[in-house]
Amino acid sequence: QVQLVESGGGLVQAGESLRLSCAASGRAFSMYSMSWFRQTPGKEREFVARINTSGDNPSYTGSVKGRFTISRDNAKNTVYLQMNSLKPEDTAVYYCNARYFVYNYWGQGTQVTVSS
Repeated sequence: QVQLVESGGGLVQAGESLRLSCAASGRAFSMYSMSWFRQTPGKEREFVARINTSGDNPSYTGSVKGRFTISRDNAKNTVYLQMNSLKPEDTAVYYCNARYFVYNYWGQGTQVTVSS
């Protein structure tokens, strides 16, 4: 069992930055592929970024490439999402996800609001 707690969301103006954190409790954090998703009202949850167990070869959805950076610190059981040059369309609830084979866990989400 893995518990995920996101933090770092808030209200910012367009062009500003935020860093989201996702702290994991439980065993074997380093075995999990970690991802960030986001969701706005009335829409499906969408993939934002993923990082593998060793922190190599991150992947991003096209709309955030060059602006967002995912990273992880296995010693701290934490994954981060650095979000720069934020746009109003980045406004959403951001969720952390941990996945290992059939095991799939979600955090409760953190709200990010970007004003124009």
